[in-house]
Amino acid sequence: MLALVVLLGVGCGGAPAVRSSDPDWVQPGLRQQGKASFYSNALAGRPTASGERYRPEKFTAAHLDLPMGTIIRVHRLARDNRPTGQTVEVRINDRGPYGGKRILDLSMAAARSLDMVRSGVVMVEIEVLSIPPKRRNRR
Repeated sequence: MLALVVLLGVGCGGAPAVRSSDPDWVQPGLRQQGKASFYSNALAGRPTASGERYRPEKFTAAHLDLPMGTIIRVHRLARDNRPTGQTVEVRINDRGPYGGKRILDLSMAAARSLDMVRSGVVMVEIEVLSIPPKRRNRR
């Protein structure tokens, strides 16, 4: 069932709507809370939105709006929204989730670090640690 949920895709809900073409809103320290899920191993080797292949053993994630290459810290939250102490740092290399009111899709390695494989979906708080340098438009 979980693999089906992950294969169908998941989506961003409860997060502020922002324009991914204007990443000036993203600054280190920015935080967002919501639900996270993870990619199925069945997707290994498939291309991500960044052009990289999905590698379950890497610490990567998908977010709808954060610029590619952004490094975030993911804090797992308990049912009362208090931090559990489980954290992981990941790099954004894909777009999504697209359904289910989620804010983040994590790689399998990241999901294991947060001890969320059994539950499938958990509450998290993400914190932007660094953003990639802006690229100049080439004409």
